[in-house]
Amino acid sequence: MLASGHCAWRRAWREDWRRRCARLCAAVLASAVTITAPAASIASTRPQPRRPYPAAAPAFRLATPRHPTVAHRTELAHGAPVPGPGSALAPVPGARPAALTTSLRGEIALHFALAQRGKPYVYGSTGLQSYDCSGLTQRAWRAAGVAIPRTTRLQARTGSPVPLGQIKRGDLVIFYRDASHVGIYAGNGTVVVAQRHGTTVTLEPMESMPVYAVRRPR
Repeated sequence: MLASGHCAWRRAWREDWRRRCARLCAAVLASAVTITAPAASIASTRPQPRRPYPAAAPAFRLATPRHPTVAHRTELAHGAPVPGPGSALAPVPGARPAALTTSLRGEIALHFALAQRGKPYVYGSTGLQSYDCSGLTQRAWRAAGVAIPRTTRLQARTGSPVPLGQIKRGDLVIFYRDASHVGIYAGNGTVVVAQRHGTTVTLEPMESMPVYAVRRPR
């Protein structure tokens, strides 16, 4: 009787131990799930490391003066293509840029002259608010970096002569046998001229006046 009672007690104790172990394992598993879920959500909200940005492209600036002179600002305001120091088009006192061809200088002079259209003719004026005929051509070629004489008759002897069939934009067109008038050839048989008192700088047909000579400053 004593032995059978002892065996029954041991079986009951083992069953109780198994139940206790099962409850403990279930509790541990439940707590693990509860802890893991917030940890995953916290990890997802953590700030991600910033990716390195590509190096910024170098900034380019136009080759214009940092502090433009009064003459530079005035020329720009009135349509003259005045390049900044160090650029290929910048006129250097006493020197001519080798890369600046005669044709390109002629285009610059013409561009300036066309920008003066509408400004009044005033005898003896060289700009920038008004012009006479040779004052306009002198100022236009000055914008291209070329110094030419002030008067029409002296301009008729400047540079090199050009046959009428080889005329190019920007060339000086001298009118009348006494070389008393001058304009800048603008292409298509037209010239930019400051004509006479009471008129403004304008485009005129070249055939409206007798051509005396064509000159190309250089």
